Amino acid sequence: MIIYKSIHKISALNWLFAIQIILFGLIITGILPREVALYLGTALVIYFLAAPIDDSLVFFVRSIPLFLAMPLTASFDNFNIWRVLAVIIFLKWAYIGIRKGDIKLKEWLDIKSYKTHSILLIALLVLAVLSLINAVDLTAGIKRIIYFLNFAVFGIVICDKAGNKEFTKRLIKNSIAPVIIVAVIGYIQVISTYFIDIYQFMRIWGEGLQCRQFGEQWCNIAVQLGNTWFAYYGEQLSLRVFSLFPDSHSFPQFVLLGIPAILATFWRETRNSKLETLNKFKIPIVLASLFLIVILSGTRGIWAASVGVVMLSAGIIFYAKKNYSIKLSYDNFIEFKKLIGYLVIFFAMFIIAFPIFSSPQFLIGKSDDILKERIKSIIDFGETSNAQRIEIWEKTLASIKERPLLGVGIGNYPVVLEQDIRLAKAGSSAHNLYLHIAAEMGILAGIIFIWFLWLLFKKNYEIFIKEGDKQLGIYFAAALLYVPWVLIYSLTDIAIFDERALLFALIPISIILGLKNPPKGE
Repeated sequence: MIIYKSIHKISALNWLFAIQIILFGLIITGILPREVALYLGTALVIYFLAAPIDDSLVFFVRSIPLFLAMPLTASFDNFNIWRVLAVIIFLKWAYIGIRKGDIKLKEWLDIKSYKTHSILLIALLVLAVLSLINAVDLTAGIKRIIYFLNFAVFGIVICDKAGNKEFTKRLIKNSIAPVIIVAVIGYIQVISTYFIDIYQFMRIWGEGLQCRQFGEQWCNIAVQLGNTWFAYYGEQLSLRVFSLFPDSHSFPQFVLLGIPAILATFWRETRNSKLETLNKFKIPIVLASLFLIVILSGTRGIWAASVGVVMLSAGIIFYAKKNYSIKLSYDNFIEFKKLIGYLVIFFAMFIIAFPIFSSPQFLIGKSDDILKERIKSIIDFGETSNAQRIEIWEKTLASIKERPLLGVGIGNYPVVLEQDIRLAKAGSSAHNLYLHIAAEMGILAGIIFIWFLWLLFKKNYEIFIKEGDKQLGIYFAAALLYVPWVLIYSLTDIAIFDERALLFALIPISIILGLKNPPKGE
Protein backbone atom coordinates (compact mmCIF):
# COMPACT_ATOMS: atom_id res chain seq x y z
CA MET A 1 0.00 0.00 0.00
CA ILE A 2 2.85 2.39 0.90
CA ILE A 3 4.68 1.52 -2.34
CA TYR A 4 1.49 2.13 -4.34
CA LYS A 5 1.01 5.55 -2.75
CA SER A 6 4.64 6.47 -3.42
CA ILE A 7 4.34 5.47 -7.07
CA HIS A 8 1.05 7.33 -7.36
CA LYS A 9 2.73 10.52 -6.15
CA ILE A 10 5.32 10.42 -8.96
CA SER A 11 4.37 13.15 -11.40
CA ALA A 12 3.81 12.76 -15.12
CA LEU A 13 6.97 14.81 -15.62
CA ASN A 14 9.09 12.28 -13.71
CA TRP A 15 7.43 9.30 -15.38
CA LEU A 16 8.06 10.69 -18.85
CA PHE A 17 11.61 11.67 -17.97
CA ALA A 18 12.35 8.13 -16.75
CA ILE A 19 10.84 6.67 -19.93
CA GLN A 20 12.91 9.09 -22.01
CA ILE A 21 16.14 7.99 -20.31
CA ILE A 22 15.33 4.32 -20.93
CA LEU A 23 14.40 4.85 -24.59
CA PHE A 24 17.43 7.12 -25.13
CA GLY A 25 19.72 4.35 -23.88
CA LEU A 26 18.00 1.67 -25.96
CA ILE A 27 18.08 3.80 -29.12
CA ILE A 28 21.71 4.98 -29.02
CA THR A 29 22.94 1.47 -28.16
CA GLY A 30 21.06 0.08 -31.17
CA ILE A 31 18.76 -2.20 -29.18
CA LEU A 32 15.83 -0.23 -30.59
CA PRO A 33 15.86 1.23 -34.13
CA ARG A 34 16.39 4.97 -34.59
CA GLU A 35 12.84 5.31 -35.88
CA VAL A 36 11.63 4.91 -32.29
CA ALA A 37 13.03 8.43 -31.72
CA LEU A 38 10.19 9.73 -33.91
CA TYR A 39 7.60 8.22 -31.56
CA LEU A 40 9.48 9.57 -28.53
CA GLY A 41 9.64 12.99 -30.17
CA THR A 42 5.91 12.90 -30.84
CA ALA A 43 5.21 11.98 -27.21
CA LEU A 44 7.37 14.91 -26.04
CA VAL A 45 5.54 17.33 -28.34
CA ILE A 46 2.18 16.18 -26.93
CA TYR A 47 3.44 16.53 -23.36
CA PHE A 48 4.85 20.02 -23.99
CA LEU A 49 1.55 21.11 -25.54
CA ALA A 50 -0.44 19.82 -22.57
CA ALA A 51 1.85 20.48 -19.59
CA PRO A 52 2.16 23.77 -17.69
CA ILE A 53 5.02 25.96 -18.95
CA ASP A 54 6.92 25.60 -15.66
CA ASP A 55 6.91 21.79 -15.95
CA SER A 56 7.88 22.00 -19.62
CA LEU A 57 10.88 24.18 -18.81
CA VAL A 58 11.99 21.86 -16.01
CA PHE A 59 11.69 18.81 -18.27
CA PHE A 60 13.54 20.61 -21.05
CA VAL A 61 16.46 21.56 -18.79
CA ARG A 62 16.74 18.02 -17.42
CA SER A 63 16.76 16.59 -20.92
CA ILE A 64 19.28 18.84 -22.71
CA PRO A 65 21.93 16.11 -23.25
CA LEU A 66 19.26 13.49 -24.03
CA PHE A 67 17.46 15.12 -26.95
CA LEU A 68 17.87 13.08 -30.13
CA ALA A 69 18.19 13.98 -33.79
CA MET A 70 15.09 12.90 -35.68
CA PRO A 71 15.59 10.46 -38.61
CA LEU A 72 13.05 12.27 -40.80
CA THR A 73 14.52 11.05 -44.10
CA ALA A 74 17.65 9.21 -45.20
CA SER A 75 19.30 12.51 -46.22
CA PHE A 76 17.87 14.65 -43.40
CA ASP A 77 18.33 12.90 -40.08
CA ASN A 78 20.08 15.51 -37.93
CA PHE A 79 17.21 17.83 -36.93
CA ASN A 80 17.06 17.73 -33.14
CA ILE A 81 13.72 17.57 -31.37
CA TRP A 82 14.72 20.27 -28.84
CA ARG A 83 14.25 22.90 -31.54
CA VAL A 84 10.55 22.06 -31.88
CA LEU A 85 10.05 21.87 -28.12
CA ALA A 86 11.69 25.27 -27.54
CA VAL A 87 9.30 26.87 -30.03
CA ILE A 88 6.30 25.19 -28.38
CA ILE A 89 7.34 26.58 -24.97
CA PHE A 90 7.72 30.07 -26.42
CA LEU A 91 4.41 30.05 -28.31
CA LYS A 92 2.52 28.79 -25.24
CA TRP A 93 4.17 31.44 -23.10
CA ALA A 94 3.31 34.16 -25.64
CA TYR A 95 -0.28 32.95 -26.06
CA ILE A 96 -0.93 32.82 -22.30
CA GLY A 97 0.77 36.17 -21.79
CA ILE A 98 -1.28 37.87 -24.51
CA ARG A 99 -4.51 36.29 -23.29
CA LYS A 100 -3.91 37.45 -19.72
CA GLY A 101 -2.75 40.87 -20.84
CA ASP A 102 0.78 40.41 -19.45
CA ILE A 103 2.23 40.77 -22.95
CA LYS A 104 1.17 43.81 -24.96
CA LEU A 105 2.19 44.21 -28.59
CA LYS A 106 2.47 47.97 -28.16
CA GLU A 107 5.06 47.52 -25.41
CA TRP A 108 7.02 45.00 -27.48
CA LEU A 109 7.24 47.48 -30.34
CA ASP A 110 8.38 50.30 -28.05
CA ILE A 111 12.18 50.01 -28.24
CA LYS A 112 12.55 52.75 -25.61
CA SER A 113 11.13 50.42 -22.95
CA TYR A 114 13.81 47.80 -23.59
CA LYS A 115 16.77 47.34 -21.24
CA THR A 116 20.26 47.87 -22.62
CA HIS A 117 21.10 44.17 -22.85
CA SER A 118 17.93 43.53 -24.89
CA ILE A 119 18.78 46.37 -27.27
CA LEU A 120 22.27 44.95 -27.74
CA LEU A 121 20.90 41.50 -28.60
CA ILE A 122 18.46 43.04 -31.10
CA ALA A 123 21.38 44.99 -32.60
CA LEU A 124 23.31 41.72 -33.00
CA LEU A 125 20.32 40.19 -34.80
CA VAL A 126 20.12 43.18 -37.16
CA LEU A 127 23.85 42.96 -37.90
CA ALA A 128 23.53 39.21 -38.48
CA VAL A 129 20.84 39.84 -41.09
CA LEU A 130 22.83 42.65 -42.71
CA SER A 131 25.94 40.48 -42.84
CA LEU A 132 24.10 38.23 -45.31
CA ILE A 133 24.90 40.90 -47.91
CA ASN A 134 28.49 39.59 -47.92
CA ALA A 135 27.60 35.90 -47.55
CA VAL A 136 28.94 33.56 -50.22
CA ASP A 137 26.44 30.93 -49.09
CA LEU A 138 23.18 32.72 -48.28
CA THR A 139 21.42 29.52 -47.23
CA ALA A 140 24.09 28.72 -44.63
CA GLY A 141 23.74 32.24 -43.22
CA ILE A 142 19.93 32.07 -42.99
CA LYS A 143 20.13 28.65 -41.31
CA ARG A 144 22.57 30.06 -38.78
CA ILE A 145 20.27 32.96 -37.90
CA ILE A 146 17.33 30.59 -37.45
CA TYR A 147 19.57 28.39 -35.31
CA PHE A 148 20.34 31.25 -32.90
CA LEU A 149 16.72 32.46 -32.87
CA ASN A 150 15.79 28.97 -31.69
CA PHE A 151 17.98 29.51 -28.63
CA ALA A 152 16.66 33.05 -28.16
CA VAL A 153 13.01 32.02 -27.76
CA PHE A 154 14.01 29.51 -25.06
CA GLY A 155 16.07 32.15 -23.24
CA ILE A 156 13.25 34.71 -23.39
CA VAL A 157 10.89 32.42 -21.49
CA ILE A 158 13.43 31.59 -18.78
CA CYS A 159 14.27 35.29 -18.50
CA ASP A 160 10.60 36.08 -17.88
CA LYS A 161 10.10 33.20 -15.45
CA ALA A 162 13.21 34.18 -13.45
CA GLY A 163 11.08 36.90 -11.85
CA ASN A 164 9.60 34.12 -9.68
CA LYS A 165 12.35 33.16 -7.23
CA GLU A 166 10.70 29.90 -6.19
CA PHE A 167 10.55 28.73 -9.79
CA THR A 168 14.14 29.88 -10.31
CA LYS A 169 15.21 27.66 -7.41
CA ARG A 170 13.30 24.75 -8.91
CA LEU A 171 14.99 25.27 -12.27
CA ILE A 172 18.41 25.49 -10.63
CA LYS A 173 17.83 22.27 -8.71
CA ASN A 174 16.68 20.40 -11.81
CA SER A 175 19.69 21.50 -13.83
CA ILE A 176 21.79 19.17 -11.67
CA ALA A 177 20.36 16.04 -13.35
CA PRO A 178 21.93 16.55 -16.80
CA VAL A 179 25.34 17.29 -15.24
CA ILE A 180 25.25 14.04 -13.28
CA ILE A 181 24.13 12.10 -16.36
CA VAL A 182 26.95 13.34 -18.62
CA ALA A 183 29.56 12.97 -15.86
CA VAL A 184 28.55 9.34 -15.22
CA ILE A 185 28.65 8.56 -18.97
CA GLY A 186 32.07 10.23 -19.06
CA TYR A 187 33.43 7.90 -16.39
CA ILE A 188 31.90 4.88 -18.14
CA GLN A 189 33.70 6.05 -21.29
CA VAL A 190 37.03 6.16 -19.43
CA ILE A 191 36.54 2.69 -17.93
CA SER A 192 35.70 1.23 -21.36
CA THR A 193 39.14 2.20 -22.75
CA TYR A 194 40.76 -0.47 -20.55
CA PHE A 195 38.80 -3.30 -22.17
CA ILE A 196 38.68 -2.45 -25.89
CA ASP A 197 41.13 -1.27 -28.54
CA ILE A 198 40.91 1.97 -30.51
CA TYR A 199 39.16 0.33 -33.47
CA GLN A 200 36.45 -1.16 -31.29
CA PHE A 201 36.04 2.21 -29.54
CA MET A 202 35.55 4.00 -32.85
CA ARG A 203 33.04 1.39 -34.01
CA ILE A 204 31.05 1.75 -30.79
CA TRP A 205 31.13 5.57 -30.52
CA GLY A 206 31.97 6.89 -33.98
CA GLU A 207 29.92 4.48 -36.07
CA GLY A 208 27.34 3.57 -33.46
CA LEU A 209 26.28 5.69 -30.50
CA GLN A 210 26.97 9.11 -32.01
CA CYS A 211 25.39 8.15 -35.34
CA ARG A 212 22.17 7.30 -33.57
CA GLN A 213 22.37 10.35 -31.33
CA PHE A 214 23.29 13.05 -33.87
CA GLY A 215 22.62 11.53 -37.30
CA GLU A 216 24.68 10.20 -40.19
CA GLN A 217 26.10 13.57 -41.22
CA TRP A 218 27.95 14.10 -37.95
CA CYS A 219 28.88 10.40 -37.83
CA ASN A 220 30.66 10.71 -41.19
CA ILE A 221 32.46 13.87 -40.09
CA ALA A 222 33.65 12.29 -36.82
CA VAL A 223 34.89 9.10 -38.47
CA GLN A 224 36.20 10.36 -41.81
CA LEU A 225 37.21 14.02 -41.33
CA GLY A 226 38.36 13.93 -37.73
CA ASN A 227 37.37 14.42 -34.11
CA THR A 228 38.85 15.67 -30.83
CA TRP A 229 38.44 12.45 -28.91
CA PHE A 230 42.10 11.53 -28.39
CA ALA A 231 45.31 13.14 -27.11
CA TYR A 232 48.38 12.03 -29.06
CA TYR A 233 52.02 11.92 -27.98
CA GLY A 234 54.07 10.16 -30.60
CA GLU A 235 52.45 6.77 -31.10
CA GLN A 236 50.75 6.95 -27.71
CA LEU A 237 47.21 8.14 -27.22
CA SER A 238 44.77 8.80 -24.39
CA LEU A 239 41.03 9.30 -24.37
CA ARG A 240 39.81 12.88 -24.18
CA VAL A 241 36.43 12.37 -22.54
CA PHE A 242 33.49 13.70 -24.56
CA SER A 243 30.59 11.78 -22.96
CA LEU A 244 27.31 12.44 -24.85
CA PHE A 245 28.77 15.40 -26.76
CA PRO A 246 30.19 15.57 -30.29
CA ASP A 247 33.58 16.78 -29.02
CA SER A 248 35.78 17.04 -25.96
CA HIS A 249 35.48 20.85 -25.90
CA SER A 250 31.75 21.36 -25.33
CA PHE A 251 31.57 18.59 -22.70
CA PRO A 252 33.73 20.28 -20.00
CA GLN A 253 31.97 23.60 -20.57
CA PHE A 254 28.63 21.91 -19.90
CA VAL A 255 29.93 20.47 -16.62
CA LEU A 256 31.43 23.78 -15.46
CA LEU A 257 28.18 25.63 -16.23
CA GLY A 258 26.30 23.15 -14.06
CA ILE A 259 28.51 23.52 -10.99
CA PRO A 260 26.78 26.71 -9.69
CA ALA A 261 23.51 24.77 -9.49
CA ILE A 262 25.20 21.92 -7.63
CA LEU A 263 26.84 24.28 -5.14
CA ALA A 264 23.60 26.21 -4.58
CA THR A 265 21.63 23.01 -3.95
CA PHE A 266 24.17 21.22 -1.73
CA TRP A 267 25.12 24.31 0.27
CA ARG A 268 22.62 23.70 3.06
CA GLU A 269 22.47 25.48 6.37
CA THR A 270 21.67 23.15 9.25
CA ARG A 271 21.91 23.16 13.03
CA ASN A 272 22.45 19.41 13.07
CA SER A 273 26.23 19.01 13.57
CA LYS A 274 26.33 15.54 11.98
CA LEU A 275 24.55 16.72 8.84
CA GLU A 276 26.73 19.81 8.74
CA THR A 277 29.86 17.63 8.84
CA LEU A 278 28.45 15.40 6.10
CA ASN A 279 27.75 18.40 3.89
CA LYS A 280 31.28 19.71 4.38
CA PHE A 281 32.56 16.47 2.82
CA LYS A 282 29.79 16.10 0.23
CA ILE A 283 30.58 19.28 -1.70
CA PRO A 284 34.35 18.61 -2.03
CA ILE A 285 33.69 15.01 -3.13
CA VAL A 286 31.17 16.04 -5.77
CA LEU A 287 33.40 18.86 -7.01
CA ALA A 288 36.42 16.54 -7.12
CA SER A 289 34.56 14.04 -9.30
CA LEU A 290 33.36 16.78 -11.66
CA PHE A 291 36.72 18.56 -11.83
CA LEU A 292 38.47 15.27 -12.57
CA ILE A 293 36.23 14.43 -15.50
CA VAL A 294 36.68 18.00 -16.80
CA ILE A 295 40.47 17.53 -16.68
CA LEU A 296 40.14 14.14 -18.39
CA SER A 297 38.52 15.90 -21.36
CA GLY A 298 42.11 16.89 -22.14
CA THR A 299 40.97 20.38 -23.12
CA ARG A 300 44.04 22.51 -22.49
CA GLY A 301 42.12 25.77 -22.91
CA ILE A 302 39.92 24.81 -19.96
CA TRP A 303 43.02 24.11 -17.88
CA ALA A 304 44.60 27.43 -18.84
CA ALA A 305 41.34 29.37 -18.27
CA SER A 306 41.35 28.20 -14.63
CA VAL A 307 44.32 30.52 -14.03
CA GLY A 308 42.26 33.38 -15.45
CA VAL A 309 39.43 32.51 -13.05
CA VAL A 310 41.80 32.66 -10.06
CA MET A 311 43.00 36.10 -11.20
CA LEU A 312 39.40 37.23 -11.73
CA SER A 313 38.35 36.05 -8.27
CA ALA A 314 41.26 37.97 -6.71
CA GLY A 315 40.11 41.07 -8.58
CA ILE A 316 36.52 40.63 -7.37
CA ILE A 317 37.66 40.29 -3.75
CA PHE A 318 39.84 43.39 -4.04
CA TYR A 319 37.00 45.41 -5.57
CA ALA A 320 34.44 44.05 -3.08
CA LYS A 321 36.60 44.96 -0.07
CA LYS A 322 37.14 48.43 -1.49
CA ASN A 323 33.38 48.95 -1.77
CA TYR A 324 32.30 46.81 1.18
CA SER A 325 31.00 49.61 3.40
CA ILE A 326 28.58 50.75 0.71
CA LYS A 327 27.19 47.66 -0.95
CA LEU A 328 28.52 44.29 0.04
CA SER A 329 26.60 41.80 2.15
CA TYR A 330 29.08 40.34 4.66
CA ASP A 331 27.57 36.84 4.43
CA ASN A 332 27.79 36.79 0.64
CA PHE A 333 31.41 37.95 0.80
CA ILE A 334 32.35 35.11 3.18
CA GLU A 335 30.58 32.52 1.04
CA PHE A 336 32.28 33.80 -2.08
CA LYS A 337 35.70 33.33 -0.48
CA LYS A 338 34.74 29.75 0.41
CA LEU A 339 33.77 29.12 -3.21
CA ILE A 340 37.14 30.42 -4.35
CA GLY A 341 38.81 28.06 -1.89
CA TYR A 342 37.16 25.10 -3.60
CA LEU A 343 39.08 25.93 -6.80
CA VAL A 344 42.09 24.34 -5.11
CA ILE A 345 40.36 21.00 -5.69
CA PHE A 346 40.57 21.52 -9.45
CA PHE A 347 44.35 21.84 -9.38
CA ALA A 348 44.66 18.95 -6.90
CA MET A 349 42.77 16.67 -9.31
CA PHE A 350 45.70 16.77 -11.75
CA ILE A 351 47.44 14.44 -9.28
CA ILE A 352 44.66 11.87 -9.89
CA ALA A 353 44.50 12.60 -13.63
CA PHE A 354 48.24 11.98 -14.10
CA PRO A 355 48.16 8.17 -13.66
CA ILE A 356 44.93 7.91 -15.69
CA PHE A 357 46.47 9.72 -18.67
CA SER A 358 49.60 7.58 -18.31
CA SER A 359 47.75 4.26 -17.99
CA PRO A 360 47.64 1.77 -20.91
CA GLN A 361 44.32 2.69 -22.50
CA PHE A 362 43.02 0.96 -25.65
CA LEU A 363 45.21 -2.07 -24.78
CA ILE A 364 48.37 -0.11 -25.64
CA GLY A 365 51.21 0.62 -23.22
CA LYS A 366 52.26 4.20 -22.48
CA SER A 367 54.96 6.16 -20.73
CA ASP A 368 54.18 8.74 -18.03
CA ASP A 369 55.00 11.68 -20.31
CA ILE A 370 51.69 12.27 -22.04
CA LEU A 371 50.02 14.53 -19.43
CA LYS A 372 53.24 16.41 -18.66
CA GLU A 373 53.82 17.07 -22.35
CA ARG A 374 50.20 18.15 -22.84
CA ILE A 375 50.44 20.65 -19.98
CA LYS A 376 53.77 22.01 -21.26
CA SER A 377 52.31 22.35 -24.76
CA ILE A 378 49.89 25.04 -23.49
CA ILE A 379 52.68 27.63 -23.72
CA ASP A 380 54.59 25.98 -26.58
CA PHE A 381 53.73 28.16 -29.57
CA GLY A 382 55.58 25.80 -31.89
CA GLU A 383 53.32 22.88 -30.98
CA THR A 384 51.22 21.83 -33.98
CA SER A 385 47.79 22.71 -32.54
CA ASN A 386 49.00 26.04 -31.13
CA ALA A 387 50.79 26.95 -34.34
CA GLN A 388 47.63 26.24 -36.35
CA ARG A 389 45.56 28.40 -33.99
CA ILE A 390 47.98 31.31 -34.34
CA GLU A 391 47.88 30.97 -38.12
CA ILE A 392 44.06 30.93 -38.05
CA TRP A 393 43.98 34.01 -35.79
CA GLU A 394 46.28 35.86 -38.19
CA LYS A 395 44.04 35.01 -41.16
CA THR A 396 40.96 35.98 -39.14
CA LEU A 397 42.43 39.38 -38.21
CA ALA A 398 43.35 39.93 -41.85
CA SER A 399 39.77 39.10 -42.87
CA ILE A 400 38.37 41.50 -40.25
CA LYS A 401 40.64 44.24 -41.55
CA GLU A 402 39.49 43.52 -45.12
CA ARG A 403 35.77 43.37 -44.23
CA PRO A 404 35.37 45.43 -41.03
CA LEU A 405 31.72 46.44 -41.40
CA LEU A 406 29.71 43.26 -41.99
CA GLY A 407 32.33 40.52 -42.10
CA VAL A 408 32.10 37.54 -44.46
CA GLY A 409 28.50 36.82 -43.44
CA ILE A 410 27.14 34.85 -40.53
CA GLY A 411 27.57 31.11 -41.02
CA ASN A 412 30.23 31.69 -43.68
CA TYR A 413 33.43 31.63 -41.61
CA PRO A 414 35.16 28.90 -43.73
CA VAL A 415 35.51 31.61 -46.43
CA VAL A 416 38.13 33.25 -44.20
CA LEU A 417 40.28 30.10 -44.45
CA GLU A 418 39.35 29.52 -48.11
CA GLN A 419 37.54 26.32 -47.19
CA ASP A 420 34.25 24.75 -48.23
CA ILE A 421 31.32 26.29 -46.30
CA ARG A 422 30.19 22.79 -45.31
CA LEU A 423 33.30 22.45 -43.14
CA ALA A 424 31.70 24.79 -40.60
CA LYS A 425 29.97 21.68 -39.24
CA ALA A 426 33.34 19.92 -39.05
CA GLY A 427 34.76 22.61 -36.77
CA SER A 428 36.07 25.25 -39.17
CA SER A 429 36.22 28.33 -36.94
CA ALA A 430 38.40 31.18 -35.70
CA HIS A 431 39.18 29.21 -32.51
CA ASN A 432 38.26 32.40 -30.69
CA LEU A 433 34.62 33.24 -30.03
CA TYR A 434 35.12 37.00 -30.17
CA LEU A 435 37.23 37.03 -33.34
CA HIS A 436 34.78 34.57 -34.91
CA ILE A 437 31.83 36.91 -34.39
CA ALA A 438 33.79 39.91 -35.67
CA ALA A 439 34.95 37.98 -38.73
CA GLU A 440 31.42 36.83 -39.63
CA MET A 441 29.42 39.95 -38.72
CA GLY A 442 31.88 42.84 -38.47
CA ILE A 443 33.81 44.72 -35.80
CA LEU A 444 30.71 46.47 -34.46
CA ALA A 445 29.06 43.09 -33.79
CA GLY A 446 32.15 41.96 -31.90
CA ILE A 447 32.11 45.11 -29.75
CA ILE A 448 28.38 44.78 -29.04
CA PHE A 449 28.82 41.15 -28.03
CA ILE A 450 31.61 41.99 -25.57
CA TRP A 451 29.53 44.91 -24.25
CA PHE A 452 26.64 42.51 -23.64
CA LEU A 453 28.92 40.12 -21.72
CA TRP A 454 30.19 43.01 -19.60
CA LEU A 455 26.62 44.00 -18.68
CA LEU A 456 25.91 40.36 -17.84
CA PHE A 457 28.92 40.15 -15.53
CA LYS A 458 28.10 43.52 -13.95
CA LYS A 459 24.50 42.52 -13.19
CA ASN A 460 25.65 39.16 -11.85
CA TYR A 461 27.96 40.97 -9.42
CA GLU A 462 25.26 43.44 -8.37
CA ILE A 463 22.82 40.59 -7.67
CA PHE A 464 25.48 38.64 -5.79
CA ILE A 465 26.32 41.47 -3.37
CA LYS A 466 22.68 42.17 -2.51
CA GLU A 467 20.86 38.84 -2.75
CA GLY A 468 19.31 37.92 0.59
CA ASP A 469 18.24 34.37 -0.30
CA LYS A 470 20.95 31.89 0.76
CA GLN A 471 20.54 29.43 -2.12
CA LEU A 472 20.31 32.09 -4.83
CA GLY A 473 23.20 34.00 -3.27
CA ILE A 474 25.45 30.94 -3.62
CA TYR A 475 24.24 30.39 -7.19
CA PHE A 476 25.06 33.95 -8.28
CA ALA A 477 28.38 33.88 -6.43
CA ALA A 478 29.36 30.64 -8.19
CA ALA A 479 28.17 32.03 -11.54
CA LEU A 480 30.71 34.84 -11.10
CA LEU A 481 33.41 32.16 -11.34
CA TYR A 482 32.11 29.46 -13.66
CA VAL A 483 30.42 31.50 -16.40
CA PRO A 484 33.60 33.60 -16.88
CA TRP A 485 35.61 30.36 -16.85
CA VAL A 486 33.79 29.32 -20.02
CA LEU A 487 34.07 32.82 -21.52
CA ILE A 488 37.83 32.93 -20.88
CA TYR A 489 38.16 29.51 -22.48
CA SER A 490 36.28 30.90 -25.47
CA LEU A 491 39.40 32.91 -26.31
CA THR A 492 40.68 29.64 -27.79
CA ASP A 493 37.53 27.97 -29.11
CA ILE A 494 33.87 28.49 -30.11
CA ALA A 495 32.56 25.17 -28.75
CA ILE A 496 30.02 27.12 -26.68
CA PHE A 497 28.02 27.26 -29.93
CA ASP A 498 27.36 23.52 -29.64
CA GLU A 499 23.62 23.00 -29.10
CA ARG A 500 23.85 21.38 -25.68
CA ALA A 501 26.50 23.73 -24.28
CA LEU A 502 24.71 26.87 -25.48
CA LEU A 503 21.32 25.70 -24.19
CA PHE A 504 22.86 25.06 -20.78
CA ALA A 505 24.67 28.41 -20.82
CA LEU A 506 21.32 30.13 -21.38
CA ILE A 507 20.11 28.99 -17.95
CA PRO A 508 22.44 31.13 -15.78
CA ILE A 509 22.49 33.93 -18.38
CA SER A 510 18.69 34.16 -18.55
CA ILE A 511 18.28 33.88 -14.78
CA ILE A 512 20.78 36.70 -14.19
CA LEU A 513 19.19 38.98 -16.79
CA GLY A 514 15.63 38.10 -15.85
CA LEU A 515 15.70 38.69 -12.10
CA LYS A 516 12.97 41.26 -11.54
CA ASN A 517 12.41 41.40 -7.79
CA PRO A 518 14.69 43.98 -6.15
CA PRO A 519 17.38 42.14 -4.18
CA LYS A 520 17.94 42.76 -0.48
CA GLY A 521 19.18 46.24 0.28
CA GLU A 522 18.41 47.69 -3.15
